[in-house]
Amino acid sequence: MSERLFGILTESFPKILMACIQVTIPLTLLVFSIGLILGFFLALVQVANVPVLRRAARVYVWLFRGTPLLVQLYIVFFGLPSIGITLDAFPSALIAFSLNNAAYTSETVRAALLSVPQGQTEAGYMVGLSYGQIMRRIVIPQAARVAFPTLSNSLISLTKDTSLAAAITVVELFKTAQQVAAVYFEPFALYCEAALVYLMLNTLLTLLQSFLEKKINPTSAKKTRRSLIQIGKEKNHA
Repeated sequence: MSERLFGILTESFPKILMACIQVTIPLTLLVFSIGLILGFFLALVQVANVPVLRRAARVYVWLFRGTPLLVQLYIVFFGLPSIGITLDAFPSALIAFSLNNAAYTSETVRAALLSVPQGQTEAGYMVGLSYGQIMRRIVIPQAARVAFPTLSNSLISLTKDTSLAAAITVVELFKTAQQVAAVYFEPFALYCEAALVYLMLNTLLTLLQSFLEKKINPTSAKKTRRSLIQIGKEKNHA
């Protein structure tokens, strides 16, 4: 490596890292949070099997899973101004990513909810719980354990997908690397440096995922039975 190239990489690394901290990470966390809330609502609608809402949710999932994320970004940022709706680059990315992420998250959550044995729901009714109480105290805690690994993988993938925001001028990690590469004409080295920052970030997320998975007991049947027994006792005393 030449002295010039080493100097470029040394100078550009703080800029790329700062773009990751200031834009990429906040965008990822906001999108994941919004997508999780919307996805959870869509999953509940489908599990509750309300005919009209269930069909609407299925159409939503079909639409956003069946079209490219880049196209969705272009529609929001470049397409909406043609009908009088103009948004800045970051809000446009936030909206497009969140709507897309919600479609995938809803399928993960729906599958996790359906994985809880029906017998536990029936047991909940037998001890006098309402539907809302059964979901809150029995179904959702177990479903969360099942969904956690997949949702964690989605978060890791999302950190990489945010690089697409560069296409609509969001100055995130990859866009910053592009700007520096345009100045110094060293695209290979600078894009490799950007890839290294992504790798560092996702390695930390992977380690955090592994740590949390060890803390979460995936086999919660015993806990659920104890919970139902305790609820039954509480009902009897009442």
